[in-house]
Amino acid sequence: MSLQEHTARFSITPEYVHTRIDHFLVKQDISISRTYIQRLIKDGHVTVNNKSVKSNYRLRLNNEIVVIIPPPTELEIVPENIPLDIIYEDSSIIVINKPAGMVVHPAAGNYSGTIVNALLYHCKDLTGIGGKERPGIVHRLDKDTSGLLVAAKNDHSQQHLSHQFKKRTIEKRYIAIVAGVVKKESGTIEIPIGRDIKDRKKISPTTKRARTAITHFKVVERFKNASLLEIKIETGRTHQIRVHLADFKHPVLGDIQYGGKNMRNWDNIHIARQMLHAERLGIIHPVTEKFVEFKAETPEDMKRVRTLLRSKLIGE
Repeated sequence: MSLQEHTARFSITPEYVHTRIDHFLVKQDISISRTYIQRLIKDGHVTVNNKSVKSNYRLRLNNEIVVIIPPPTELEIVPENIPLDIIYEDSSIIVINKPAGMVVHPAAGNYSGTIVNALLYHCKDLTGIGGKERPGIVHRLDKDTSGLLVAAKNDHSQQHLSHQFKKRTIEKRYIAIVAGVVKKESGTIEIPIGRDIKDRKKISPTTKRARTAITHFKVVERFKNASLLEIKIETGRTHQIRVHLADFKHPVLGDIQYGGKNMRNWDNIHIARQMLHAERLGIIHPVTEKFVEFKAETPEDMKRVRTLLRSKLIGE
């Protein structure tokens, strides 16, 4: 199927009079960011009554807005010789321990240095599997989340693993260091989430398209003003753990997006990234049909934060 441009049309009603056009378009269901909207306006792809406007244009009653969204530019993915921490590999799958700070697949702002670039270099037969821009990728981790990621090396494995993720039979366990002392020994957070109505870069319960999200937690260790949790997720929604824990009033340390700026300096401990790590991953192997489980050791930065938090308990 060829890529095509998309056109959206809007007629301004009284409640939007005097609203900036870029603010108005962000709230509409056209699934693009405010930055991209401003770029479309600057490039003349947004018109009001058949005339180009600026991003700060204030809407008037009965304005007719036309937004032309050009077809996406296909990315040329280049294999890159980037070291991978390979936990397991055979002719069907590869399991890696993704470091924090590394993006899984190329997208706007991250066209190189991704897991996909590294996989294409390491696995010569990945090209085309799962699509040109996400070869072999069947799930993802946030940029600043570390831990286990499995990729398929052929079509059969791609379909087999994708089916497991769709049916929620994959076992995924994380560890997280969160703000505050969690009083319950264990529990379940079941709150539907989706793209936030006001800020499309964030996920939240305040959304037009809420999707089921289920997160189980268990306290592993309590500190003076923080907790170490083991997390098991039944669903794999974008930012699910981070959003659920923030809504639970125990945001992940280091997560400024959902917990605020003080998450980077908690109890005078500098925290460079969100303290979330995909520690265990269990799948049915696509060839042997047997259950296999993999584990990635706690990364050094999380060990450091845990040690410092422990020292607060004994007054060191």
